Amino acid sequence: MELLKDRRVLLGGGAALALIAGLGIALALMHGAKSPTEAPPASRGGLVVETGRADDTKLDPARPLRCFVGGQFVGETTLAECANKNGVATGALDVGVDETGALAAADQAGLVLTPLPPPAEAPTVPAPAATPAAQTPAVSSTPLAVCWRYAGGEWRKLPGEITVNACAQQISGGKCERAGGATYGRWGDETLRLVPGRVESSSDNRTFHSIIELGPNCSIPSA
Repeated sequence: MELLKDRRVLLGGGAALALIAGLGIALALMHGAKSPTEAPPASRGGLVVETGRADDTKLDPARPLRCFVGGQFVGETTLAECANKNGVATGALDVGVDETGALAAADQAGLVLTPLPPPAEAPTVPAPAATPAAQTPAVSSTPLAVCWRYAGGEWRKLPGEITVNACAQQISGGKCERAGGATYGRWGDETLRLVPGRVESSSDNRTFHSIIELGPNCSIPSA
């Protein structure tokens, strides 16, 4: 009883209790500030962002697409229904993109329809050749590339690599394009389009610009 009446004992006991409480709070804060050992849910799940459609070159027969008959838009239908509207077999339709950039089908490729590019080819690794005698290499300033011609609803690859003018000559076949019509080809990664009076090019298969003006009788200069 005498100890409890001693003010010094009371003050010392209060200070000890305050110290213990402060240590407890500090330990609790330190424990809460530790970084979690598990990775956040977003990093565990993995965020995958996809743009565009991977099936633009793999047409689903049941997928609706914009249908053109005689150059006129007649609505969105399946490929079979569009072929029926055009009065042709399904395989006779040209499939590509229209002026809006949407997938479309028509009885033939023209100004309203740009055919899809040909399938990408697997790169070929040339076999190592014997080292020839030292020669001064001939430097060509004219770019060369693989040329394709679109006809009959399919792409046909021409042999070798040629200039863009030579490719345009192969695509035209020496014929003049009729009014409202167009003939398509590919030179490297560029889509070529022959229309009356000129040859046009596009890097995105949608927006075309003139690159060659045709001469008399629809002739195309060699360079």
